[in-house]
Amino acid sequence: MQAPTTLTGSLHRVAGIFPSHRAVSVSGKFQLTHSRLHHLVERAAVRLLSTGIKPGDVVALTFPNTVEFIITFLAVIRARATAAPLNAAYTAEEFEFYLSDSESKLLITSKEGNEPAQAAASKLSIPVSTASLDEAEAEELNLSLSYTESPTDSISELVNDESDVALFLHTSGTTSRPKGVPLTQHNLASSVENIKSVYKLTESDSTVIVLPLFHVHGLIAALLGSLAAGASVALPAAGRFSASSFWSDMSTYNATWYTAVPTVHQILLERHLKTPEPVYPKLRFIRSCSASLAPVILERLEEAFGAPVLEAYAMTEASHLMSTNPLPEDGPHRAGSVGKPVGQEMAILDEKGEILKNDEKGEVCIRGPNVTKGYKNNPDANISAFQYGWFHTGDIGFFDSDGYLHLVGRIKELINRGGEKISPIEVDAVLLSHPDIAQAVAFGVPDDKYGEEINCAIIPKEGSKIDEAEVHRFSKKNLATFKVPKKVFITDSLPKTATGKILRRLVAQHFISQT
Repeated sequence: MQAPTTLTGSLHRVAGIFPSHRAVSVSGKFQLTHSRLHHLVERAAVRLLSTGIKPGDVVALTFPNTVEFIITFLAVIRARATAAPLNAAYTAEEFEFYLSDSESKLLITSKEGNEPAQAAASKLSIPVSTASLDEAEAEELNLSLSYTESPTDSISELVNDESDVALFLHTSGTTSRPKGVPLTQHNLASSVENIKSVYKLTESDSTVIVLPLFHVHGLIAALLGSLAAGASVALPAAGRFSASSFWSDMSTYNATWYTAVPTVHQILLERHLKTPEPVYPKLRFIRSCSASLAPVILERLEEAFGAPVLEAYAMTEASHLMSTNPLPEDGPHRAGSVGKPVGQEMAILDEKGEILKNDEKGEVCIRGPNVTKGYKNNPDANISAFQYGWFHTGDIGFFDSDGYLHLVGRIKELINRGGEKISPIEVDAVLLSHPDIAQAVAFGVPDDKYGEEINCAIIPKEGSKIDEAEVHRFSKKNLATFKVPKKVFITDSLPKTATGKILRRLVAQHFISQT
């Protein structure tokens, strides 16, 4: 059977095949089956249409990780509108930028509301609604909307097209101004199909969502990949990740896998070292994505939790997944590599657009049905990103002789010390192999003599007395002299994005301002 070309088509089919299978659970509260979720989404989509929402309208959503978010998000897409999920922790100024840049026609929040978001919407004259589901048996989602037309069953006649822009997100980007990324129904359906096939997700799988759903990693890999496979997801009771309840939720819901950023994996590892669970659930795999996972952390995870750790590579512009290490039955998984491309073409290009051979470093470029057609209202960014018939990721990498991709770093983040190009990822990995270092980030700083010099910031492990001299000694033993950080900042926290990603640019700015 041919795979549906729209995400809504894929979810509709699942509701028909696995109607009574669990789709979404909220820890300690309630759960919805696939058919119940489908019914609630269809009803909410009718409500949206009856308020005057038209195909192509952008609806901004700002929620914690709740069932209301999932229903509202899918209903917006079902109504042929565009969902624009936003981080609930933004300031009023940030909300104003994102609401205005996305040209949102409506903002929907949780029942509790969100003052900065509402203030920004009010300033831009954007109507605001709340969404709540009082109980699993509720006939429909409560949307506090004023209806311009009487609700009808016209939804059954509304056909989702693969070219509909379903999702609008901004890149977290290593450059300053975030770029708007429109993703179509077909982009999402293609990516979800790639995720399902490479990880062999089926109706027997279950996961606990630890990442925010306003970002592609949690939204597409964990949530939509699961739902489209007839599998189930559980949301933590608090609406966000909690290390203390994570493993009990994983056991309660018979989880078979989870996906997270390296920061979350490290939090779970630290907890394991201090207060291990009496027994860990048997997982098919653990997935890591959105930032580089040091080989030493991968090894510790596998040892602690007894499951293969598969590192993947993804970005918003590719509707998330680009490459991943395979499941053990499909081939070896390699520490320090992000695996093989999935469902799309990938090549390493030089500056003239020529394809490079294995082991030659160049820019990682992709093309395929999961890739955005271009940034919104940003012709300059589109000219530089789409060249020679490929989308340019801005990452430097190479393929090894077995076709596994290895990332060297962002083009803008490579440190050029007197003509020697240094990969900060390589330096991070060496620092993290020190038994007293919990987290480490290398970054470039301006230097009169060399143009750029290398610095690093580290978080020591709890109880450790590591100092700058020890970091230097260890670095000199394990790195070429020109790669040894000149200055070491010892700290108890590092600036991170909302998704737990550590951006070198932010870390560099933070510590340079202290010198």
